[in-house]
Amino acid sequence: MNKIADLPHPLTTPLESIDVSDPRLLEQDAWRPYFARLREEDPVHYQAESPFGPFWSITRFEDIVAVDSNHQDFSSEPTIVIGDMVEDMTVEMFIAMDPPKHDIQRRAVQPVVAPQNLSQMESLIRSRVVEILDNLPVGETFDWVEHVSINLTTQMLATLFNFPFEERSKLTYWSDVATGSPEIAGGDVSQEERIPALMECLETFTRLWHEREAKDEDGFFDLISLLQRDPNTADLPERPMEFLGNILLLIVGGNDTTRNSA
Repeated sequence: MNKIADLPHPLTTPLESIDVSDPRLLEQDAWRPYFARLREEDPVHYQAESPFGPFWSITRFEDIVAVDSNHQDFSSEPTIVIGDMVEDMTVEMFIAMDPPKHDIQRRAVQPVVAPQNLSQMESLIRSRVVEILDNLPVGETFDWVEHVSINLTTQMLATLFNFPFEERSKLTYWSDVATGSPEIAGGDVSQEERIPALMECLETFTRLWHEREAKDEDGFFDLISLLQRDPNTADLPERPMEFLGNILLLIVGGNDTTRNSA
């Protein structure tokens, strides 16, 4: 059976029926002809009906640059996802803010991935990659995501946060919960699971923040310490939903994106 038989044909389907939010396009690696057609025939595409509601999609590079560099007309606030966020727990994060606040808060954590810092971490990163690859099963099928993608990215994320290493699996869980709701990504994480999990995340990082603060050492170069030292973010715990939002943004950025790339 053709693995994309259940998808609408990319060339004969009416333009208005092409829904680039359909997860099957990525699950089946079938997205290329749909995006190619939109770039050619309908680069500013309106999707009237989708699981996330109506939305516009932009597929040409020049148009994307124009939108992304014009926050006056195309604001990132209050969210960058196409679905409507659940109002029971609305978090704020700098990726969903416009300049100048976006730039100020992003600048606070940017040094952690600066070339100098990454250079200092190179030997640690390489040693962990070698250890993970050397311990993979030989001659048998294994889950690459579990053994490599999640394993490596969670180890490095725990290092970047100076998070308790033995509890690092929580970072993966919080990332999956944060991005797995039906409204955000069409996932199956319920509000009954999501809200307690995110509150646990907030409580854990608030505790770590105050523990790190009590040590009062300038030598720490982790994400929490960088936020503490920047005057624009030093009071983030006093704004819990903004604190949680930025922590989740950093967790998802260090876990979900990197994991899927691997």
